[in-house]
Amino acid sequence: MLYTFYGDDFTGSTDVLEQLALKAVRAVLFLRVPTEEQLARFADVEAIGIAGDSRSRSPEWMDAHLPAVFEFLKNRRAKVNHYKVCSTFDSSPERGNIGRAMEIGSRVFGSSFVPVIVAASHLRRYVVFGNLFARDSDGDVKRIDRHSMAHHPATPMREADLRRHLAAQTTMKTALLELPSLRSADAGAQLDALVEDGAQAVFFDGVDDEDVHHAGELLRGMAKHAPLFVAGSSGVTAALLSAREGIREAVDATKAERKNKPLLVISGSCSLATMAQIEHAVVHGFRGVVLDANLLVNSAEEMARVAHQASTALMEGVSTMLYTALGPQAAASTPSGSNELGSTLGVLLRKIVEQTGQRRVVLCGGDTSSHAVQQLGCYALTALQPTQPGAPLCGLHTDDPRLDNLEIVLKGGQIGSKNFFELVRDL
Repeated sequence: MLYTFYGDDFTGSTDVLEQLALKAVRAVLFLRVPTEEQLARFADVEAIGIAGDSRSRSPEWMDAHLPAVFEFLKNRRAKVNHYKVCSTFDSSPERGNIGRAMEIGSRVFGSSFVPVIVAASHLRRYVVFGNLFARDSDGDVKRIDRHSMAHHPATPMREADLRRHLAAQTTMKTALLELPSLRSADAGAQLDALVEDGAQAVFFDGVDDEDVHHAGELLRGMAKHAPLFVAGSSGVTAALLSAREGIREAVDATKAERKNKPLLVISGSCSLATMAQIEHAVVHGFRGVVLDANLLVNSAEEMARVAHQASTALMEGVSTMLYTALGPQAAASTPSGSNELGSTLGVLLRKIVEQTGQRRVVLCGGDTSSHAVQQLGCYALTALQPTQPGAPLCGLHTDDPRLDNLEIVLKGGQIGSKNFFELVRDL
């Protein structure tokens, strides 16, 4: 086993699955700790992931649930074990506490320190002297406290210095391997010096693919001596595999003819990026249906009405989008950040698929998708084909023949170009 990971939301977990697939690493993403029978179905994989929802959970929830998951991953005896977080690092002491997860992981895996790699050049996420920068919905790269994520309804990022941000979540002593050190010939020695000085977590700077490669060299070197526990974005995966041979530009996809087949999109995202994608898709042939989130959560009649409306459109061959918000302002009066809404959207999706036999869907919103996909009764996902970085087309594995092999994209709010939905429809 080369690598294991736990993703703190489902969309981010498929981002890792994509990185592995693009490097020809045989991998499976389970939606919970698998049974022995389920493990046996994927006996030839080199990497195993668990898609979780700790990004929307409390530290107390993490204390109760993460140790058992980490023990399962530890028993796979992989060289590198990864707590995967969003590349915008959004979190708080009360919700999605990354520091608490690092404390638990460090204890379970017996780590002397935790490398923390957030930079992910393939997603245009950069860390410079400890400060996080990210491409925004307008295409510009901004410091994270000046990015739209500074206004996230649940975990606003109002501090760009990742060490200061994490300090509110843990007492672990942190340090930084700055760009000049990372790029130097003695980067390993400088990293060792930080750990010898008492660092329990070390952030890595990074702005380009070469920096990713340097970080990967350090990870691979350390993993030769003892299994690693690492925290960070899918930049960790990219770094680990940066020297791997056999890179392929696309993953083999199902060969079924899909011409003129409609796409179903269900969105609980309130990001500006998703708003632009919804507006663009409506102009280009999609039918947009605004959902009353409060009514949908509390009314079986509303659930049945919306399911019938969407099913009718899909059976007519019309790609259809169901969305609870159009941008952060429209989301202010909805329970868009709640676990209950995500679960409700999952039930809605299942009803529509059962009524129509729909074979390709997109779920939007990190927290929303995490809770929605759990309503589908699936136990694993595998990569089918890339779309745009961070949101691959995946195959869903379940014992329910109506849902087995459903093609699904889990799209984070910040991911994708304006024409993302048309691109997925036309693959």
